[in-house]
Amino acid sequence: MIKVSLKDGSILEIEKGSSILEVAKKISEGLARNATCGEVDGKVKDLRYALQQDCNLVIHTFQNDDLEGKKAYWHTTSHIMAQAVKRLFPEAKIAIGPAIEEGFYYDFDVEKPFTDEDKANIEEEMKKIIKEDLPIERFSLPKNEAIELMKSEPYKVELIEDLPEGEEISFYKQGDFTDLCAGPHLESTGKIKTVKILSSSGAYWRGSEKNKMLQRIYAISFPKASMLQEHLDFLEEARQRDHRKIGKEQELFMTHELVGSGLPMYLPNGATIRRILERYIADKEIALDYKHVYTPSLANVDLYKTSGHWDHYKEDMFPVMKMENEEIVLRPMNCPHHMLIYKNKLHSYRDLPIRIGELAHDFRYESSGSVCGLERVREMCQNDAHIFVTPEQIKSVFGEVVKLILSVYEDFGFNDYTFRLSLRDKNNKEKYFDDDTMWETAESQLREILTELGINFYEAEGEAAFYGPKLDVQIKTAIGHDITISTCQLDFLLPQRFELEYIGEDGKAHRPVVIHRAILGTFDRFLSFLIEEYKGAFPVWLAPTQVKILPITDNHQEYAKQLKQQLFQKGIRVELDDRNEKIGYKIREAQLQKVPYMLIVGDKEVEAKTVAIRSREEGDIGTMTVEDFMAKLGQAHFDH
Repeated sequence: MIKVSLKDGSILEIEKGSSILEVAKKISEGLARNATCGEVDGKVKDLRYALQQDCNLVIHTFQNDDLEGKKAYWHTTSHIMAQAVKRLFPEAKIAIGPAIEEGFYYDFDVEKPFTDEDKANIEEEMKKIIKEDLPIERFSLPKNEAIELMKSEPYKVELIEDLPEGEEISFYKQGDFTDLCAGPHLESTGKIKTVKILSSSGAYWRGSEKNKMLQRIYAISFPKASMLQEHLDFLEEARQRDHRKIGKEQELFMTHELVGSGLPMYLPNGATIRRILERYIADKEIALDYKHVYTPSLANVDLYKTSGHWDHYKEDMFPVMKMENEEIVLRPMNCPHHMLIYKNKLHSYRDLPIRIGELAHDFRYESSGSVCGLERVREMCQNDAHIFVTPEQIKSVFGEVVKLILSVYEDFGFNDYTFRLSLRDKNNKEKYFDDDTMWETAESQLREILTELGINFYEAEGEAAFYGPKLDVQIKTAIGHDITISTCQLDFLLPQRFELEYIGEDGKAHRPVVIHRAILGTFDRFLSFLIEEYKGAFPVWLAPTQVKILPITDNHQEYAKQLKQQLFQKGIRVELDDRNEKIGYKIREAQLQKVPYMLIVGDKEVEAKTVAIRSREEGDIGTMTVEDFMAKLGQAHFDH
């Protein structure tokens, strides 16, 4: 007998050699029906895996947020899709087909891209394979035999040849189809219930533009038809909220191939929103004694060698430009510049904390395949700041930053967010500056600060900056994605590398600590988040056009122009639609543009010097004087 420790802390005694599925049945028949794989001492295994010794066991299902359980389900379905493609297109060569966060994909080498008809036929063939309920069998081979088995599949042979000597080479077989795979997989194809092919695209083999372009098919599967329908509804909602779609419809930003990938251009409407955001956060920071600076977007390579970015970050930087006796590079971040601004003069302990802020343009060497609208760009503008503190000030100043973050989130109405303590990965120290003592000090101090501040947080290894741990605020987007917006980082390294000092109360030189922080992150990504969060219907204070005046006929134009000037002088962002169009058309267009308020002007309004108001949210809300409307708008303006 062996002892199996379960997730809830209970221990089961079972026969040695029992499978994970047999353990699941011992717990409950319901668990056995829903189980997709197991995790034995941290390693994911098939349900058929035989337990040979005492172990910790987690049994995964498709339910809730169990990503490992879903991946086993989706990975199994990816093999079904590859089998269907091979049946319909025998000449196709198979590459890789992993499960991803939302479904799976498989890459194929075929003569021409898959058409919609091809994808419909592949989906039907997948359903046939599921109905056949083919047993899925796992087996392993030595390297030479594995290569012989896969000799007609060049991409699989390449993967096998790249495996280190001695590593197990496993395969999964279902009917007439065998694939190289580490697993895990379900016991048979019949365990899959519903499938849907979602899209297809080109994808370079192994993600390199130097390799051949393959055809990738994305798909998803579920245990219930209702779950598939929910997912399709979710995808449609995501499509409707896509900031690229809304950005085009509302003329917020554009891209052009002559400018380049990942380099969006803000149109007047988008520039208005960005200007409001920039003024909003700058005003908040100035009120908290931040001193704003401007620093160049270029720097000598030696600056980044001094900071350590060159050793840890150069792959994400644009190539060096050689100019006379200098090597210049576009900056990926502006921390080093601010270190030099601090060092520009001698500081006393009485001067600290010193808060240096900047709306800084930075550049990242993103591949063309990874750039996306405003969300992922090659040039970005960061709401950045660096606070120089004494060791004794760390906790209070860090607390001030957290309060600023919470204040901003309240203004924007954000409430679904969590705090993540991002630590280094102790098993992959190459990514980080090599100083164990510094890391242990910084991580333990940050953990202690968060605990004392009463902040609920979870820890994540491998998410730290190369120079220190950080607090990341993870926020849920309108379509359920978990992204980082605000970040606050504790840094003992850069003050050391730049030899920063302040004169302490004892008259001696001491080393400050730097707190890096970004409240809105980059304005580009923050705006993409807001577009999707509000679905383009920005609150009054952020809307690029707050009011649109709609005269019914040309006879009402003069009053409409006077009205526009009156509102404009009060700082209201107002437009006049003076086109010779029917009023119904003008209203519909303003609604599509999601303008918060429309003022409709006809004979009655001209005579009484009033306005008929239509609200984006409430519809027609009656007639009122211009003064009363401006008072109402002022209240809405400050109702963040």
